[in-house]
Amino acid sequence: MRKINEIFYSLQGEGFYTGVPSVFVRFSGCNLRCSFCDTEHESGTMMTDDEIVAQVASYPCRHVVLTGGEPSLWIDSDFVDKLHNAGFYVCIETNGTHAVSSNIDWITCSPKEGAAVVLDKADEIKVVYTGQNVEEYRQICADHYFLQPCSCQNTAEVIDYIKSHPHWRLSLQTHKMIDIR
Repeated sequence: MRKINEIFYSLQGEGFYTGVPSVFVRFSGCNLRCSFCDTEHESGTMMTDDEIVAQVASYPCRHVVLTGGEPSLWIDSDFVDKLHNAGFYVCIETNGTHAVSSNIDWITCSPKEGAAVVLDKADEIKVVYTGQNVEEYRQICADHYFLQPCSCQNTAEVIDYIKSHPHWRLSLQTHKMIDIR
């Protein structure tokens, strides 16, 4: 059984896959308490893997995003295998403080200031920029490094930082900008 906050269908709003139709599986709970967290993820319903896969499969796309809260608290390789067997490309959005299953197709690590990251590799690093030192996250091996304004409030600051540190790319929360989930 896994505690699910919600499962919904939308477009990926940030990072490398911005604009891609995706089924989001939001797990309940997180091991961190970020002041800027904009997600209600504490409540939830206990669901079996088969119930989760059936609900995910009720949508027309094959791209699934495991998110939270912190999904690494709930998932394992057996669960990812079940999604793969149902034909899904599996992505995770994690804070990187716990190991993740090696059979996940795409890892987005979104490290948080002051939290020790245990991942040494990800497909993308996506940092919510609040003025902190972000260069330490370049030690995590990734193909893509994104900085994201904090709730669309400090976009000019992020742009200035990226212009001075061009190894970063801008990620906007387009789902907020166009008012979709």
